[in-house]
Amino acid sequence: MAIDPGPHDLDQVRYILAPDGRGTNKAVGERFYQELDEDFDDFAGHVLIQKFSFDAPWPTWEMHPEGDEFVYLLAGDTDFVLREGSSERRVRVSQPGSYVVVPKGAWHTARPHVPTTLLFVTPGEGTLNAELPPED
Repeated sequence: MAIDPGPHDLDQVRYILAPDGRGTNKAVGERFYQELDEDFDDFAGHVLIQKFSFDAPWPTWEMHPEGDEFVYLLAGDTDFVLREGSSERRVRVSQPGSYVVVPKGAWHTARPHVPTTLLFVTPGEGTLNAELPPED
């Protein structure tokens, strides 16, 4: 068995799925996201599974050009804001156990109503971040 089956704390160790379906545990560190590109061939075809907690609006927007992002609410209440052309669409996620799908190529951010914890399944290759999303 090549992978340590755990248990693992998702706050400390993320899970990465390779294009062939094999998984890797990776500890979170200061350079975690940079190391993903370095260690996993620019993250080509890989999927990142992580948990993220926040109590303030995200300071940036992001976009995943290689696939849809699955976002599952563990606790809290937040609005996902999706940029569609020059307009914004808000999708409220307020019931633990519910989820939202961020479409491939959609710029998005989150604005919580209360402290919120989400589980993300993200096709990470080519992810872009921006203070404001570009106008289409």
